[in-house]
Amino acid sequence: MRFTHPDGTTVHLAYCTNVHPAETLDGVLAQLTRYAEPVRHRLGIDRLGVGLWLSRPAVTELTTAPGAVARLRAELDARGLEVVTLNAFPYRGFHDRAVKKSVYRPDWSEPARLEHTLDCARLLAALLPDDAARGSVSTLPLAWREPWTTDRADHVNRQLDRLAQGLAALAADTGRPVRVGFEPEPGCVIENTAQAARLLADVDPRWLGVCLDTCHTAVGFEDAPTACARLGAAGLPVVKAQVSCALAVDDPQDPAARAALWEFAEPRFLHQTRESLRGRLLAVDDLPDALGGALPGAGPWRVHFHTPLHATPRPPLRSTGNELLAALESLVGGPAALTDHLEVETYTWSVLPGGTGPGARQSGLADGIADELAWARDTLTRLGLKEGKHEVTR
Repeated sequence: MRFTHPDGTTVHLAYCTNVHPAETLDGVLAQLTRYAEPVRHRLGIDRLGVGLWLSRPAVTELTTAPGAVARLRAELDARGLEVVTLNAFPYRGFHDRAVKKSVYRPDWSEPARLEHTLDCARLLAALLPDDAARGSVSTLPLAWREPWTTDRADHVNRQLDRLAQGLAALAADTGRPVRVGFEPEPGCVIENTAQAARLLADVDPRWLGVCLDTCHTAVGFEDAPTACARLGAAGLPVVKAQVSCALAVDDPQDPAARAALWEFAEPRFLHQTRESLRGRLLAVDDLPDALGGALPGAGPWRVHFHTPLHATPRPPLRSTGNELLAALESLVGGPAALTDHLEVETYTWSVLPGGTGPGARQSGLADGIADELAWARDTLTRLGLKEGKHEVTR
């Protein structure tokens, strides 16, 4: 979906396909048929944005098999779909039985991460609609925090220089600019916007910036206006924003709250948990650790578990929906749009507890994604953006 901001910026809204397991091009094409096109029909729109997640095997196929990119473009067009952003954070196996910290490998100290990201940028340049101003690719916040040495940091900075050079060359060769956004995440080398402003101070802002995930900022108890102002003062563009909610509980010592939280302590994804206690931020790497006593529970908790935008968890749990609204107000509700790419990213539908996750059920998951996008559409409209109609301009 596209919206026009009062300042004239075209703001793209998509949903991220990392909610679907697919490791091959055939798998990606099946997603478009099974989920993305039905979501578009449910929303009653002529064009739906999808933020593609392409695993490494799918990227290899698209970059080496003759006609593969043309096949993907044709399928997108046939189903009323467009792509202006890719999620290049998970490298492969994002729906394995246990993902946890493996999602951070390869990291930005490894050549494979640079190669993969530039390959994704090249593919996106070939997929962009003709009238799109630019594309965006999101990636991990350099690495998991351990081990992190001066030598690794220096090597990563050289990799980022090569990334910027590669993106500049791509724009010169194709006329299609693509930017890469590093996504702060709890527990990583860059886990908040303060660290992003410090550790990305020397990157080329024409090509590199931040992907602001509103679940992650909420987990870190970051104030959205302050976070956005901090990035602006550092000269770091918000290349894209991932529209998402975290899980929250105000009284973690409440037995009912603890029982409800245990239902979210599932084995596939990492659920970093933070406690705000008298001005301090206490941290553990996964929800079972917090529930096992690693956090005192004397202050509110927020958990890195993406919850559907339109549906709050059953009390005494809640979502960070209010924090999401504040973030959207800061990003696109002011006189100037701070980003032009918004991506709904609730990848946890299949692991939601209590039978609330549609999982593999086609109609249930498509309905859930459509409901999230409808919520986002209504919210953007209330913030003063106008939904637009557009023609296919391949």
